[in-house]
Amino acid sequence: MKIVFFGTPEFAVPTLSNLLSHPEFEVVGVVTQPDKRRGRGNKLMPSPVKMVALNHNIPIWQPRRIKKAAETISQLQATEADVFVVVAYGQILSQTILDIPKLACINVHGSILPKYRGAAPIQRCLFEGEKKTGITTMLMDAGMDTGAMLLKDFTGITLLDNAESLGDRLAEIGADLLVETLVKLRDGKIEAEPQNDAEATYAPPIQNADYVLDWSQSAIALHNKVRGFYPDCTTTFRGNSLKVIATVPVGPEYWLQLPPEYRVLEKDWPVLSQLSGANGEVVKIVKGLGPIVRTGDGLLLLREVQLAGKKVQSGVDFTNGTRLAAGEVLGKVEATG
Repeated sequence: MKIVFFGTPEFAVPTLSNLLSHPEFEVVGVVTQPDKRRGRGNKLMPSPVKMVALNHNIPIWQPRRIKKAAETISQLQATEADVFVVVAYGQILSQTILDIPKLACINVHGSILPKYRGAAPIQRCLFEGEKKTGITTMLMDAGMDTGAMLLKDFTGITLLDNAESLGDRLAEIGADLLVETLVKLRDGKIEAEPQNDAEATYAPPIQNADYVLDWSQSAIALHNKVRGFYPDCTTTFRGNSLKVIATVPVGPEYWLQLPPEYRVLEKDWPVLSQLSGANGEVVKIVKGLGPIVRTGDGLLLLREVQLAGKKVQSGVDFTNGTRLAAGEVLGKVEATG
């Protein structure tokens, strides 16, 4: 089976690697986003998918706008591919492109469709506090993740999962599910199932404003935002930007979902539950764990943070390094003279 693979980020790499290692598939080309400038040197860097393609001497196309790239489209037609496989490519394919492969265009989508159609399904399902998600393989059409579904596989979401850990798990699930999908599709053992549009929800791209933490929200809402939009949520600390990388919601409803190292919070709960303070106020420093912050509803432990220009550090190291004390308030707008 001759395949052209469309993909860009690390999430797509396990699927491409699986195809390359499978004796029944031949990857005849890779389409990925143009190189981007990254890092301190602002150097042009290839996408993770391009790196794999380079290592395997596979032809690569990187059009800025694939819908308008007549030369690329002509070259894709010349591949005489059986299937186009799309995993987090990052551009919409035109009907002209969808019509090229002999068998189908297949998308590996990071949600259980029709929920979380769109660009950020993994991030948005965490943000919404879902307890389960998965991968759907589907036949592509001209809509945004609206095509008929082929196969699904599921995974649970733990309280401390974030977009990275969940994404890594889903990437591996998707890699295996895609191979199963291709084999069954080739053998006529899958019947595509239309999506129920009435059950559809959407996962739009994350905007800069989404990253700002509002301490008047509940502890669980803030926790879900931090892990969903990992690692970019921000607040302010002493007038400077502070990234909140990882948190732990504190309260009886969470004890059974937390690893043993956080069980001290259960022991301290009679005291913690009586603490009062303003939204965003550090109300307690827990030895060995870090600062606990009052929210609009409940308490939130800062597990990992990152000061501007510094490396990520634990809540404990942050407390010690800044001599943080109870009573300080995060997110406070500093008065100017």
